Amino acid sequence: MRVLLFDPTCLRARGRAGLSPFWHAGAVLYGPLLQRIDAARAATSWSEALAWLTRVRPHEPIDEIQYWGHAKWGQVFIDDDALDVSALSPGSPLYAPLRAVADRMRGPASLLWFRTCELFGAERGHDFARRFSDAMRCRVAGHTRRIGFWQSGLHSIAPGEAPSWSAREGLSSGTPAAPLSATGSSPTMERTIHCLQGSIPRGW
Repeated sequence: MRVLLFDPTCLRARGRAGLSPFWHAGAVLYGPLLQRIDAARAATSWSEALAWLTRVRPHEPIDEIQYWGHAKWGQVFIDDDALDVSALSPGSPLYAPLRAVADRMRGPASLLWFRTCELFGAERGHDFARRFSDAMRCRVAGHTRRIGFWQSGLHSIAPGEAPSWSAREGLSSGTPAAPLSATGSSPTMERTIHCLQGSIPRGW
């Protein structure tokens, strides 16, 4: 089973970039039209998103989860609700649902893909990638640059692996320890796909 989550709160009426309508349209394109996903959900918090992942088509294992939303280095957001490595600690309210989702995945053969800006950039992005792939027991993918139609700096990491990309990749200012801003994407940059591509090239 392949599933998609997206953030429905990014609306111009709320003073934001207004990307949620595009993510909603993309969910229709990826689902009924192209049949790249089997189920989609607009979630307004990580607790809602994870609860849905634990119960959607409960007798089927999950092969792939994509999330479309916003992120900064090592933090991925639904609205203002952040998911980061602190969620992997037993004291976090997200710890148990994350473990339940991990139990539904097919191990390293499955994929958790964060299609967001710059999540895997800088040292915090390295830490997020490594710790989430180990905790979820699956391959985790993300980007080091700001993404839009073009989505550059795409990398994935399997459980037990170390990040293969530089912690400087995608930074336009600041340092890996203290990042300030990220570069955008373009078709000429390394590891670039576009938003209509539904899979990660082999070896990435």
